[in-house]
Amino acid sequence: MNLETPHGRQFPRPGASLRARRAIAPLRGRIAVPGDKSISHRALMFAGLAIGETRITGLLEGEDVLRTAVAMRALGAHVLCDAPGIWRVIGAGIGGLHSPEDVLDMGNSGTAARLLCGILASHDIFAVMTGDASLRRRPMRRVIDPLAACGAVFAARAGGRLPLAVTGAADALPLSYRLPVASAQVKSALLLAGLNARGITEIEEPEPTRDHSENMLRHFGAAVSVIPHGHGKLVRLHGQPELMAADIVVPGDPSSAAFPIVAALLVPGSRIVIEGVGLNPLRTGLVATLIEMGADIVITNRREAGGEPVGDLVVSASSLQGSDVPAERAPSMIDEYPILAVACALARGPSRLRGLGELRVKESDRLAATLAMLRVNGATVEVEGDDMIIAGGANRLGGGRVITHMDHRLAMSALVMGLAADAPVAIDDAGFIDTSFPGFVDLMRGLGAVIEPMEEDA
Repeated sequence: MNLETPHGRQFPRPGASLRARRAIAPLRGRIAVPGDKSISHRALMFAGLAIGETRITGLLEGEDVLRTAVAMRALGAHVLCDAPGIWRVIGAGIGGLHSPEDVLDMGNSGTAARLLCGILASHDIFAVMTGDASLRRRPMRRVIDPLAACGAVFAARAGGRLPLAVTGAADALPLSYRLPVASAQVKSALLLAGLNARGITEIEEPEPTRDHSENMLRHFGAAVSVIPHGHGKLVRLHGQPELMAADIVVPGDPSSAAFPIVAALLVPGSRIVIEGVGLNPLRTGLVATLIEMGADIVITNRREAGGEPVGDLVVSASSLQGSDVPAERAPSMIDEYPILAVACALARGPSRLRGLGELRVKESDRLAATLAMLRVNGATVEVEGDDMIIAGGANRLGGGRVITHMDHRLAMSALVMGLAADAPVAIDDAGFIDTSFPGFVDLMRGLGAVIEPMEEDA
């Protein structure tokens, strides 16, 4: 499978180790972070299922999203890149995809793999999906078990792990499913399957999760209703609509913005502006938590882009206080807990981050990996059940080498820690940062961060 982007950039490979150390001056500048990863995946998939040509501006060109572009191309959609960040997709229409000629390699992207299962499940095609070593360890059973009810047949390794062979249903049945845990990925996979099923697909979620799929389905013309239901909601999709091409502007990814936000809060005297960040209320749990901790974050220039709320964030260095973060906030910030843990380790007083069980099935066991990252750098931290308790106010933080386990968010969190810690913090492998945040190191250096290769790799 061709892994080169249309404008010549190769997918990144595992890279040299890096080290971050205390910044010698405040972080300053005005930046924009890459496009939202969740929206970018969905934009390519929904555009590939629509009739006509969709123009996508601001698409994230990290490896995860580019894997989705390659997969949709292999399934029959015409996916074209006109310039960096500007893409066109000529869709095949619902039911119009065909079997790929080769294995679909999803790299490191759990989102791409799980959502694509939904598309494959309700199309009369056969496909085999694999990924890198990290993705092949991640469980897929939570997606393939409910999708089997539409008539698809899955064959996977023990525990539902990749490689995975999918034989899609010739006449897919609509789904009715209650999510056992809040998961936007599972919900989205079921909605994607429901697009090519006759009748109404109904999904009950116990707690609201990010609603990018519902927003984008409406954007392309599908009939979707969302009804409050207990503490969560009931999502209903009318199957076999005719999705029509609709241009999309992808906002800046709030999960990527989290890293310069926390860096600016922790490095004394810093003040940065991050332009065009997505402010979907189901994605802003980190900002709400940091503000509760005393962060000076001001939202300006609020507007809408591609059906999503957007704004500019003005972030100034702040003295943070530990916090008790409720479990019900987890779905709105599930990817931001490693960087929040860094903020808590450098805050005054203890913090308790509740309800983190979902982190155990991320790119790594992200809960265990975050715990190890903090401990190797001198923080006092414990886990009780699904809660993480961080003492805060460490006398001396830093000096450790973090094993990233091919986890991009863990790598970036560790580097941010190094910018404010008493001693440098090193990571073993920076190569996977580009899966979600291409150009992260250069962007942070442009603000004044000191991030350098380790001597043995220089």
